[in-house]
Amino acid sequence: MRIFAFHLLNDFSGSPKVLSQLLKGWVKNNLEVHVVTCGGRNGFLSNIADVNYHYYNYKFAKNPLIRLINLTLSQIFIVFKMLFVLKKTDIVYVNTVLPFGGAIIGKMKGCRVIYHVHETSMKPVILKRFLFGTAKLCAQDVIFVSNYLAKQEPFKNSKNHVIFNALEDEFLSKAIENRNSKQKQKNILLVCSLKEYKGVNEFVNLAKKLNDYTFRLVVNASQIEIETYFINQKKPNNLTIFSIQTNLHPFYLWADLIVNFSKPSGWIETFGLTIIEGMAYGLPAIVPIVGGITELVENDINGYQIDSTNTNLLVEKITTLFENKNLYDLMSANSIVKLNNFKENNFINSSLKIIKNQ
Repeated sequence: MRIFAFHLLNDFSGSPKVLSQLLKGWVKNNLEVHVVTCGGRNGFLSNIADVNYHYYNYKFAKNPLIRLINLTLSQIFIVFKMLFVLKKTDIVYVNTVLPFGGAIIGKMKGCRVIYHVHETSMKPVILKRFLFGTAKLCAQDVIFVSNYLAKQEPFKNSKNHVIFNALEDEFLSKAIENRNSKQKQKNILLVCSLKEYKGVNEFVNLAKKLNDYTFRLVVNASQIEIETYFINQKKPNNLTIFSIQTNLHPFYLWADLIVNFSKPSGWIETFGLTIIEGMAYGLPAIVPIVGGITELVENDINGYQIDSTNTNLLVEKITTLFENKNLYDLMSANSIVKLNNFKENNFINSSLKIIKNQ
């Protein structure tokens, strides 16, 4: 059985990380695995053992029009590149709705097409309609990363599945090994893209309010991009900002609280990989009040669901959490228990059942 996984931009964000876990699991289960992604850059999809690579040119551009043109040209190229590579017996696996060229050529060749849908927030609306319309036309099976997303974007003519993302076994083992060496210092961590709708500004404002606590912001951006973003902002002394990181273990070990401050008006979180990574370190979490991410954190159990623009409530809950050791320890223990829902072995096996149509 050959499976061709299509992914647009190979970087160090969540969706390629999830796909990389699947690729490694499929290889271990003796599938012939092919990846079709952009070349010329490193990311979670790079240099995976026993995976066959097919590259094309795609460059992310800040300008929306240029980005759209680059996307369109790359997908046209994919159709022609894979025209004589794909066979009817192959499985096409489209990771996110963006690499629509993979779905189109899969449909043309009579392949079984499986979509792994990670997102619902997408602009402009016309692009979202096109991408999801293509998916609905081509997909036989659709995997959603949360129940919320499955309800928001149902595919009426496809088999719909919900598979939560999972922690890598290697990551979990290292987290367990490091857990006991943690020192409680009232440290707060946000890992996200350098976007306004990710709540970056709200995180900075919170640091100004809680000047007795220490904050770290890790963004998927270069140092130059960070300096440009904050050029007209004064950063508080208790906040340190880090550029793109390939190893987040030291940050989770440092932290006592993991947060996701995405604002639903601009971006709805359909999962929250950094949240479960933080939970592996026993960290309570604060997440938005809507989206699939609410399936990871229960109010007053392993954290809080709070609108990131509600600074006063954030200050109140964080202060209460850090000043009450029994409350903190209980939430920390509950975070570790919650991890049972996100085991890698279950994640891989669930995907294999869908691929093998069992």
